[in-house]
Amino acid sequence: MRRVVPVVFKAACPDCGGRFELAAGALRLAIGASSRTTFYSFTCPECGTAVRKPAGDRIVQLLSGAGVRTLRLHSTV
Repeated sequence: MRRVVPVVFKAACPDCGGRFELAAGALRLAIGASSRTTFYSFTCPECGTAVRKPAGDRIVQLLSGAGVRTLRLHSTV
């Protein structure tokens, strides 16, 4: 039987400057039509601020591969 190690991500809050590790379940990934509308977000466990950061292709691959909840944004045009 193989032991599964939970994936954690290092993150920082731009508001309070806190540095911490977050489990995949604490992150959310939104994939939009462009790099401007593709981002990941989380709530800072130290100050409660909602944090949103841009996500390039590599970040999208890492987060989605680790089981982070993903929302695909669609254009209404």
